[in-house]
Amino acid sequence: MDTPHGAAVTAQDFGLKGPRGWVFRGVSLNAPAGSLIAVEGPSGSGRTCLLLALTGRMKPTEGSAEIARHRLPKKMAAVRRITALGPVPGVTDLDPALTVAEQLREGALLQRRYDGPVRALLRSRAERAAGTGARIDAALAAVGLRLDTLPKGPRTSVRDLERLEALRLSVAVALLGGPRLLAVDDTDLKLSAAERAEAWKLLRHIADSGTTVIAVCSEAPADAVVLRTGTKNAAAESPAAEAPAADAAEAQPAEAQPDGTQPDGTQADGTQADGTQAAEAKTDDTKTDDTKTDDTKGTDDALAEARRA
Repeated sequence: MDTPHGAAVTAQDFGLKGPRGWVFRGVSLNAPAGSLIAVEGPSGSGRTCLLLALTGRMKPTEGSAEIARHRLPKKMAAVRRITALGPVPGVTDLDPALTVAEQLREGALLQRRYDGPVRALLRSRAERAAGTGARIDAALAAVGLRLDTLPKGPRTSVRDLERLEALRLSVAVALLGGPRLLAVDDTDLKLSAAERAEAWKLLRHIADSGTTVIAVCSEAPADAVVLRTGTKNAAAESPAAEAPAADAAEAQPAEAQPDGTQPDGTQADGTQADGTQAAEAKTDDTKTDDTKTDDTKGTDDALAEARRA
């Protein structure tokens, strides 16, 4: 597998509105090729939909973005060809009925059939098998997954994998096509602190190797370009960026917003804005009953549409 060249990612006032409200809006980003971009925010704040929109799988409503100079939403098909989805629940789930080896072979077969060059179909069966084996080996090496360490080796069932092992396998399948941008959802879900560190080490290694990585998480690492959802305007912060106190005060709204944010950054439920970064108040997706906010409903609707597509 050739080392891919990462895709630069830019966005300006990027937004998506569902049938029952805004899923996300006001997203601004400027990240060079080979960046590790962390989309941080609470569940229901549009993180997954933003991930799908930036990879050409979901059509935005307003603003624009460019992935390796392919402009969205006009060039969605072109963006899909140079991007790949790692684990995205409900969209790219691993098949629990398969073994690890079968999952890798299936991923390689689908990539060759739909994304590979036509000339590859003219090769002999032996040449195709050798090429597939080489790509699988390279992808496994890139994610640090050794099949001989699994309980039953390559015959280990996908359903028996630990969460971190499943993450590595899903990323390996995504890398089989040599994408310029890799998208990963729920990076730190159900991982211990040590496992989270390993997961970010994996994604950082992939970014350092040349592939741009966008990863959804609840808590971003310090060295990532951070894009926060669940805020009035989601502007990216570079790893070393630290807003001056004067700018932070200026960024606060002058009056209470419709979502309950007060002038001092305190939300209606008492949640404080994060003063260690650019001072933006995060929305709290915790509900006191079974009623969902319009933003959460909009996210659910948009995801349902993506799955049907």
